[in-house]
Amino acid sequence: MEDVPGRPVAAVSDEPDEPDGLRGLTPRLIGPEIVAVFAVSLGASALLSLIRLVGALTAPKELGDQHAVLVGSLAPGRPWLDLTLHLAGIAVNVAPVGLVAYLLARSGESMRTIGADWREPGRDTLRGAALAAVIGGTGLVFYLFAFRSGINLNVVPDSLPDAWWRVPVLVAEAAQNGVLEEVLVSGYLLHRLRQRGWSPWRSVGASAILRGSYHLYQGFGGFVGNIAMGVVFGRLYQRWGRTMPLIVAHTVIDVVAFVGYGLLRGRVSWLP
Repeated sequence: MEDVPGRPVAAVSDEPDEPDGLRGLTPRLIGPEIVAVFAVSLGASALLSLIRLVGALTAPKELGDQHAVLVGSLAPGRPWLDLTLHLAGIAVNVAPVGLVAYLLARSGESMRTIGADWREPGRDTLRGAALAAVIGGTGLVFYLFAFRSGINLNVVPDSLPDAWWRVPVLVAEAAQNGVLEEVLVSGYLLHRLRQRGWSPWRSVGASAILRGSYHLYQGFGGFVGNIAMGVVFGRLYQRWGRTMPLIVAHTVIDVVAFVGYGLLRGRVSWLP
């Protein structure tokens, strides 16, 4: 068709059409966006975790004779500085959640799109508590098996000083883990991979392997156990379409692990 004088000529673009519901985000840009988000968050943690595992494997001691401290003192002997560093670290670590919220808004979506909201507080809490009981109990048994098999480090959830802020900081650290990991790895990543056209199981597999990779510093048991957890959490996200129950479950699991370790340490024989 010939151009009509005075009529604007439509621009011709070789970019694919935007996925339904997206604004300004083409399938070609989804991949780089995912890489950018994880390069400044859990992807970087995965790289450091791999290096730490290599260091543990090449150390003179066996894996079972080494320790992986989850929440330890950052300024021994200086409690106020220690507290300040922990609070600052929590704020920095959870910052990528704000980045995800911004990117979702840029594409015409929101945190509500991935179910990271309190629209269903009762149902989310019940689902999260039930999931925490199943995953937490199973995970503890698997960890003890992996440790005694010599494929895992001795994971020490808490080595904070006995200060007034110890338990609040442990709870805050647990909540940080739940929010950061489930928003990014369960909600955002699976949502974007679906928009990219990946199949449900392929997406869950990638999400689960990523989850396991940033736990490599714990040893091979931590890697395998978190892959299994990632498969369960990923499939539940795809079924429910909500991240909040997974945030609740993850937070409860970590609170029990962090606080419970301090209560049981030295009082039971089965705990390393």
